[in-house]
Amino acid sequence: MKFFVVCFWLVAALLSSEASATEQRVDGPPRPVGAEARVTAERKIDDRMLDLTVRSPAMGMSIPVRVILPKNWRKDSRSTFPVLYMLHGGNDDYTSWTRETDVEALSRNSDVLIVMPDAGKAGYYSDWFASTPRWETFHTAELVRLMERKFHAGRSRAVVGLSMGGFGALNYAAHHQRMFRYVAAMSSYVDLNDPGVRLALALGSQRDGVDIRKVWGDPVADADVWQAHNPAAMPRAFRGTHVHLSSGDSTLGPLDQGRSLDVMMASVLGEAVLPKQNAKFASSLRSAGVAVSMHLYRPGTHSWPYWQNELHHIWPAVLKSLEPSTRADAGSGR
Repeated sequence: MKFFVVCFWLVAALLSSEASATEQRVDGPPRPVGAEARVTAERKIDDRMLDLTVRSPAMGMSIPVRVILPKNWRKDSRSTFPVLYMLHGGNDDYTSWTRETDVEALSRNSDVLIVMPDAGKAGYYSDWFASTPRWETFHTAELVRLMERKFHAGRSRAVVGLSMGGFGALNYAAHHQRMFRYVAAMSSYVDLNDPGVRLALALGSQRDGVDIRKVWGDPVADADVWQAHNPAAMPRAFRGTHVHLSSGDSTLGPLDQGRSLDVMMASVLGEAVLPKQNAKFASSLRSAGVAVSMHLYRPGTHSWPYWQNELHHIWPAVLKSLEPSTRADAGSGR
């Protein structure tokens, strides 16, 4: 019995933080009010990768951001570059994508600016109901403008996230029309109305020392706020953006070998509820006229080896989405 209780708490933690009906539409990134975010420190990791310390007025504190520069980036360049934002899962940080995947090598021949901001271990990629933190404002307004000013970021954008980060990517794409051409959510919960997700969020946030009511208010009294952050409740908000959803079938495979039993069980349970939820969401998106792709793979658990494979799977589509086109720029918003 104790083993199953432990596993239940582990899956709750995974869904809310990775051990890895109101439809809000805003044209492009909102303009920051007052002071702009600024870089206060910069550390060069290698020829293409930098770690930035960014002072955020919205957050009232400094936030770390990792950047991978485009192949032909120059400080004095007059060109702008398409941008890929990569969002980490819960209980993790801005270093996770480069720590766990080969994204730097994968992008070596690409003229794409890759931006990996921190989002807190349980920040939920939201402007919290309780005033602060304001993660969404930092990521979609301050950071976007900062990348344009300092790193020649253009207006062609894509966003990829996993677990909690996938949930954040979907919300950012829904809240900011035409800001992103492509959004990919790997192993992400997509429906806050699902009883299992509600329970997992409550238990996981409690484990992380976060009162979930401070994030979106009371689930009953402030139901409109919850629905405004619920991807499944606003399928029409994704029109004009290609949505990619992926998850494993929760069965163990060769990529899971060598890990402890508890970690493997948590990875299995963390993925178990996602295929059905994602398939239902994909269906509602298609009914709303949204371009959707899905990748439900077998075997597959809630773990990095599968996300590394999925990154390679979607990489051509990400690059294609960022190519110049004859249509109006998908990320102009101005």
